[in-house]
Amino acid sequence: MSSLVSPEHLTPASHRADEVAGRRNRGSTPAGRGYGSSSRNGGGPATGRGTRGILGTPAGRAVVGLLLPVVLVVAWWAATAAGLFSPVQLPSPASVVSAGIDLAADGSLWHHIAISVQRVLLGFVMGGVLGLLIGSILGLSTWADALLAPLIGAIRAVPSLAWVPLLILWMGIGEDSKVTLIVIGAFFPIFTNVYAALKHVDPHLVEAGRAFGYHGLRLLRTVQLPAVVPSVFSGLRLALAQAWLFLVAAELIASSMGLGFLLTDSQNNGRTDRLVLAIILLAVIGKITDSILGFVEQKANKRWA
Repeated sequence: MSSLVSPEHLTPASHRADEVAGRRNRGSTPAGRGYGSSSRNGGGPATGRGTRGILGTPAGRAVVGLLLPVVLVVAWWAATAAGLFSPVQLPSPASVVSAGIDLAADGSLWHHIAISVQRVLLGFVMGGVLGLLIGSILGLSTWADALLAPLIGAIRAVPSLAWVPLLILWMGIGEDSKVTLIVIGAFFPIFTNVYAALKHVDPHLVEAGRAFGYHGLRLLRTVQLPAVVPSVFSGLRLALAQAWLFLVAAELIASSMGLGFLLTDSQNNGRTDRLVLAIILLAVIGKITDSILGFVEQKANKRWA
């Protein structure tokens, strides 16, 4: 009967033999040969590391994200320089920049931007709070769900412009009607996301919270809302986008300031350069506000999700 040999009694020769056998066994499989060749030849893994290196930093992602807008601006310049479009149909980038400089020089551009941002932020905050509150109530209460969900679903189907005449009758042509329309637009995305997410919270997680003595608002704040943080911020970002979409409709209500007003006024006066400028400003400012909210989302996910 052979006796067991402890590791300290093994000779250097036996160690070398084991290492050689191990290398032969690893090299005998196709996967082992493929992995070794790709590493030596700078294949797949190195390429993956290089791609992750470019997109792994905010600066790298920003540079990659700017490539397509730069290409579009160059194509826009080439199309106008070649005379494919008349200045009325599509003004050149230089004329749009010149229009922006003229509006900035007399101060009207900053007033348009400031009033539009103010309206969007007010409507977004109020719509977001209402959506979070009502979505939480319907997501947690079976009775509230059965009572209110059909009505809210029907209201959600009403187009934005359909609210304009009614809001003018109820609130006049002041700021209240404009902000209320943006509130309606911002409400539904956050409501829908919170409502659906709370319906699918893991029931075992809820039971664990109740076992620790959490009930009602404390259970919602401590267990259920942290469980749906990603859905909440997805709804908030959609709500912010909807707020900017509803802004143009809101500024159709007898407005004399704002980017939506600049858009329609430029159309009526045949100033296509200012019209394109308003569209670009809506896109850029909308993207900036979305990026800020995305940064907050990352911090919130690290803390609660």
